[in-house]
Amino acid sequence: MDTQQGAFTLTKRDDGIAIITIDVPGESMNTLKSSFADEVTTLLDKIEDDSEIKGVVLISGKPGSFVAGADIRMISECETAADAESLARQGQALFDRIEGQRIPFIAAVHGACLGGGLELAMACHGRVISDSAKTVMGLPEVQLGLLPGSGGTQRLPRIVGVQQGLTMMLTGKQLRPKQAKKLALANDVVPESILLDAAIELAKKGKPKKAKAKQGTMQKVLEGPLSSVLFNKAREQAQKKAQGNYPAIDRIIDTVRHGMSKGFKAGLELEAKNFGELAMTAQSKQLRNIFFATTEMKKETGADGVQPDKVKKAAVLGGGLMGGGIAHVTISKGKLPVRLKDIGQEGIKNALNYHYKLLKPKAKRKIIRQSELEKQMLMLSATTDYSGFKDVDLVVEAVFEDLDLKQKMVADIEQHAKTETIFATNTSSLPITKIAAKAERPEQVIGLHYFSPVEKMPLAEIITHPGTSAKTIATTVAFAKAQGKTPIVVQDGAGFYVNRILAPYMNEAARLLLDGEPIEHLDKSLVKFGFPVGPITLLDEVGIDVGAKVAPILTDELGERFAAPNAFDKLLEDGRKGRKTKKGFYKYEGGKKGKEVDSSVYQILGISPQKRLSQDEVVERCMYPMLNEAAWCLQEDIIRSPRDGDIGAIFGIGFPPFLGGPFRYMDSLGIEQVVETLRRLEKEQGSRYAPCELLQQMAKDKTRFYG
Repeated sequence: MDTQQGAFTLTKRDDGIAIITIDVPGESMNTLKSSFADEVTTLLDKIEDDSEIKGVVLISGKPGSFVAGADIRMISECETAADAESLARQGQALFDRIEGQRIPFIAAVHGACLGGGLELAMACHGRVISDSAKTVMGLPEVQLGLLPGSGGTQRLPRIVGVQQGLTMMLTGKQLRPKQAKKLALANDVVPESILLDAAIELAKKGKPKKAKAKQGTMQKVLEGPLSSVLFNKAREQAQKKAQGNYPAIDRIIDTVRHGMSKGFKAGLELEAKNFGELAMTAQSKQLRNIFFATTEMKKETGADGVQPDKVKKAAVLGGGLMGGGIAHVTISKGKLPVRLKDIGQEGIKNALNYHYKLLKPKAKRKIIRQSELEKQMLMLSATTDYSGFKDVDLVVEAVFEDLDLKQKMVADIEQHAKTETIFATNTSSLPITKIAAKAERPEQVIGLHYFSPVEKMPLAEIITHPGTSAKTIATTVAFAKAQGKTPIVVQDGAGFYVNRILAPYMNEAARLLLDGEPIEHLDKSLVKFGFPVGPITLLDEVGIDVGAKVAPILTDELGERFAAPNAFDKLLEDGRKGRKTKKGFYKYEGGKKGKEVDSSVYQILGISPQKRLSQDEVVERCMYPMLNEAAWCLQEDIIRSPRDGDIGAIFGIGFPPFLGGPFRYMDSLGIEQVVETLRRLEKEQGSRYAPCELLQQMAKDKTRFYG
């Protein structure tokens, strides 16, 4: 007997076990919607009225996911905190009803089991999960400025322990199958092929004993008499990174603490209230905007109406850190074989070692099997000539920033690869138009700019020159997505988009340093504002020599507002390049950057540090040139939309996500106020602050970047 209820199908078996299959029509993944409440209620009524049903198994009808979470659009449709609170209460009531069933409910989980999906699974009496690498369990709501609103803040700590539960909720950490079993989130881990059978067998045995993770002695002490120590420590650690910019962090801690001391029901009450209030915060709205933007971008090819060609094999030119990182993500994420060329065996050895160094911890932590490590190592082959390039579909060039060398690479690929091969250059400063200038097939030359370290940084800039074909764009965008990147398509121009908006920000920080503002004060001010690291730390990381090289290129192409203060030469003369030479603005201990400033840098620059400006003044001086430059890029069509500009800044340079990106941030400040501040700074500091025409016109017309 099958009963279809839209996204839910109830199938009753002869052995008394009923199967509920979750399969949201027209969606690639299951997400929970408030409209499903009536469907589920009807199914539960049927189950309760049928005495022949002895147990229920919930399973997904989607091939790669259980339930990926709740549909975020529901939250954005809420007009008040009360609306969002009501949404949470609806979910809580439904899951409470499942947990209160007389017969066992077992979740059979394969693939993503996140957010509302995990809350649903935790409301069941048992969970059998597949051992697939696709299976992950977590509560990532904090990444949207929210807390789990359907019982997650109360059920998770009671299963995995308070400390582990807080860690998962405060970081969005996802558990793999073996970790989930160890922490009692799973009763059993089995191959996907027998998942349903194993769940049915568990259901036949009756309700499993309530799962709870084993606690160490220290854990028991912390969750008993010293629970306040645990909560205070969790708050301190989380806020050290968040700098008080994410209200969801305190609300999660408060809600868990309230529930653990006052009881499950009281915890649910506060959870729903806090969920409603968080949904209305500016931070959550901006974080949800980013979620919608990236979801939208996943569906785009980068070239309207043009489908990409399939890349079956890729090649990388250059075995340095960049080349090694590009090869690694192409193999590990893109599942594509890579042919790597370097001029010498040393470069090849470096790239192979780098690939192995990134795979080894995954094998050690059982994320991948040893056999998978060996397979991925074999997918990277290397050469010092162009053998093995005949069947390559796309080549990523990651050699030195030298125009003649890059043009020679284009000519070599046109000679040694097939006529359809795309040449993607990972230049960070040279114009793609110049790299393609001598090409026989310029339509197949494109920029593919990664950020360092490649395996960690999520952004890729796809840079087109006027002759790049739509097919080349679409294929390169698809290739970057396969590597796990979020690509934005930008037009050719000095610095492209990300480095172009970063340069004025960095220049201003350098000017403030030369004016005597202490290094720690500059860095702390911008970290407190929401950046992951301060500008001076970033200069140490990127390399002071790189800053010195890029500044004149940008000034030549874009004018005096990019002129860097004259500080780099003195530092380079003293051998200070930053992290790479273990000598820069900060002290390095055992190869790692310490927290202490290397005060000798002040003598080299001839300055006596003294804090004169407030944190807000430092932020204003550094941020406004970046905002202005982002608007310049939109005005000059370097970026296609404010959305792309926001995603590029957040994923490329760590612009504070809770502010939504430079364009959403300018909207929230008000364009008139942005222009007014820029004009004041122009009077005080000089013409580099002059607002671009687009901003002036928008202030006049009282318009916004978004709606």
